Amino acid sequence: MPIYEYQCDTCGLRFERRQHMSDEPLKDCPECDGHVHRVIQPMGVIFKGSGFYITDNRHKSTLPSPKGAKGHESEKAEEEKSTTKAKEETSAERTASSSAE
Repeated sequence: MPIYEYQCDTCGLRFERRQHMSDEPLKDCPECDGHVHRVIQPMGVIFKGSGFYITDNRHKSTLPSPKGAKGHESEKAEEEKSTTKAKEETSAERTASSSAE
């Protein structure tokens, strides 16, 4: 059941009521019995998880690429090379620091 917000035209009281969507809107203020109207509120929406961006639900090969760009396979090979190189550099740094002690 949604929660609706109302405001009294007479006393200015703002209050919320939980109602079914099929229920009639309230007409009387609980404080002064004046006329009330439903206040339209913006709703906060938070998108979590993957799939909400164009790059999340498509493969790299389906995205348009500029002319002369490398293929999908060569991109994978370059990523693997850079990862291997980074691991080698890290292990070399560890060896150098342990030998300095």
